[in-house]
Parts: sequence; C-alpha cells; structure tokens
Amino acid sequence: MLNRAGFENFIGGLIHPQTKTLRRYRTVLAAAAAGVVLATATAPGQTVSNIFVIAMENHNFTQPAGTKKPEQILGNPAAPFINSLITPGNPNAAHVSYATAYYNAGTGVHPSEPNYVWAEAGSDFGVHTDSDPAPANGNTFYNQSNHLTAQLDAAGIPWKNYQEDVEFAASPTNSASGNATSANPFNGSSEIGYAVKHNPMAFFADSDIRNVFPVERLFVDLTNGTVGRYNWITPNLNNDAHSALKGGFKYMGSHFTGDQAAVAQGDNFLSIIVPELMASPAYQNNGVIVIWWDETEGGDGTNFTLPYIVISPLAKGNAYASSVPLSHSSDIKTWEQVFGLAEINNPIPAGETNNFGGFNTVSAANDISDLFVPGAIP
Repeated sequence: MLNRAGFENFIGGLIHPQTKTLRRYRTVLAAAAAGVVLATATAPGQTVSNIFVIAMENHNFTQPAGTKKPEQILGNPAAPFINSLITPGNPNAAHVSYATAYYNAGTGVHPSEPNYVWAEAGSDFGVHTDSDPAPANGNTFYNQSNHLTAQLDAAGIPWKNYQEDVEFAASPTNSASGNATSANPFNGSSEIGYAVKHNPMAFFADSDIRNVFPVERLFVDLTNGTVGRYNWITPNLNNDAHSALKGGFKYMGSHFTGDQAAVAQGDNFLSIIVPELMASPAYQNNGVIVIWWDETEGGDGTNFTLPYIVISPLAKGNAYASSVPLSHSSDIKTWEQVFGLAEINNPIPAGETNNFGGFNTVSAANDISDLFVPGAIP
C-alpha cells in the first residue's frame, strides 16, 4: 500500500505544484459564487469530443416534502456551487443543461454498487451488494465482455479511470480507509476513503486494474493532453458527499455538520475540479463534463429524482432544464452513439423494471441529446 510520499514519487513529485493549483481554485470558487463567467464560447453544429463523468453520492435532486434524511440538492444552502450551475442567468450556468426527470436505474437497484455496475454495463445483473469484488460475493462479472470500456478497447478509443485515494489501496479491487500523513488537497483533512463499490470498472476482468489512476493524476493529464476520450472520476468517500468528515466541514463561511457537511464537501470538490476541467483544451474542444449521482434515497418513483448536470460548449446552456425521462442506461446509450458503438444489450432482472414502462434498458432508454444543441449527439 502506498503512503502519500509513495504516491508523490509515483507521479514524479508533480503533486506539489498541483496542490498549489487546487488551492488557487478555492479562490476561483469565491469569484464564481459572485458571478464570474467560467465558460468559453459555444460551438454549435459540432459533435462532442472528450467526456468526463464525475460520480457523486446518495442525494436526491428533488424529493417529497418532509423528507429530510438526506436533504435534497436543489436549493440546499450547503451546495451553492451546484445550485449556481442550474440557475438561469447565473454566469456559471452558461454552458449548463440539467435533467429534471433523471430517475433511479430501476426498482430496488440499491445500494451504491449496483448503480456503478449499471453505469458500466446497463444492468446490475441482479447483484445487490456493496462488497469488494470477489467470487464469493457474486460480483465479479469476469465472464462479461459486454460493457462500455470493453467496447471502447475494441474500438481503439482511449479511456481512463481516476479514483481518489486509490494510491492507498493494495490494489484497485481493494478498498482503503484510515488517515494519510498529509492533508487532502481538496478538503484539508487527513482522512482517506477509497471505496471499490464506487469504481465501476473494478468488477470486470478486462478493466479491473487497467487505466486506473489517482485523481491527482487527472490534473497532470489535463496539462499534458493525455486524458482519455472517456474519463470516469470518483472522489473519495468524503469528497463525493457520501460521508461527513469528523468534526464537520467549514465551507463558504458556514460550519456544517452531519449529512449537510457531506453535501458541502461534495460541493467544494466540484467547485475546484469543474473549473480545472473547463480550463483545459480537452474540454474547450467540445468536451463534456457530466456530474452524475448514483441512486435515489427513500424511494424509486417519479417523486424522487437524481441530480444530473451536463456542462459543455455544446449544451443548450443557461441552465436549460430537460424533462425527458432519463436513467443510467441513457448515459451508456449516448456514449455509444458518440463513439459509434453497438448498443449494450445486457438484460435486467424482471423485478427491477421500473414503473415507467421499462425505459431503463439501454435499448429502450432515452438518450441525453435533449440537453445538447442539435447535432451534438450523433
């Protein structure tokens, strides 16, 4: 298992100047909250290029009145950056479209892990666990080659998997927790938390330990122009809004505790990483940033929706709100259209077909083209 010093050696010591860059973007957030434009000029009539998916955790976008655990993201005071992105007229929303009808992948698709597997394969294969992959747990789909990154490999399309704190794990298929010897560059804590259940590629033999890097490597790759065409980014358990830091989290002048601290930590992470991505040539050349949440909390019906935000020069922009029903299968369908791949056809268990007529299979799902200008999605 690598400690922080070992990780610094792993990437040639480049974490130190990058950490300074991350601190600089804390200042960018303050400016963004005041309404500084983070976007560049749009380029309609072209198709999307590089894709960056940032995976967040365990919060609804909207939920029935009276539901408090957890609190929803829409209008949440602990999530000022996220809410600025989905506010028409806010300069931060210039390149943003978002979904108002993004639903759980299927009825009973919980806990987290089945949703990450679904994001990679269009099904959870009926396995509902959060355990690290192991034959005894039934969650090693090693005879399964029909998944997205396998398709990308077959087509020669480069992809990368950035997992925060993976450098502290014995391997990408083993979770890691505890404390580091230095502070996390995003939240300032020494707490670490790499969870394999949030790594969708870890459950397939041809992708479980391939192309996986610490999140800090992303900033090096953005600078060097060596990101993939498809990039998956998972923050650690604190920065993806899954778990609150011990003692809570001070953010934008307020001290949050409990689940609201987790929300603030996730918002803070996004406020740092999104401007970094938007400043890169990989984004400015018609790239796409997707802020994705894994599962609804408290129910699977239409009264529980997931946050789903697209940032792109080719998005309709100005916080365009799409009411097209979407699910995790919609993402796979869209990326397959972008890269010219055949549709994944993994079946889902009959009991997981939701109450929207079964649109959660890849073949029947709506794609996310409504969030983009015409022609951006082939």
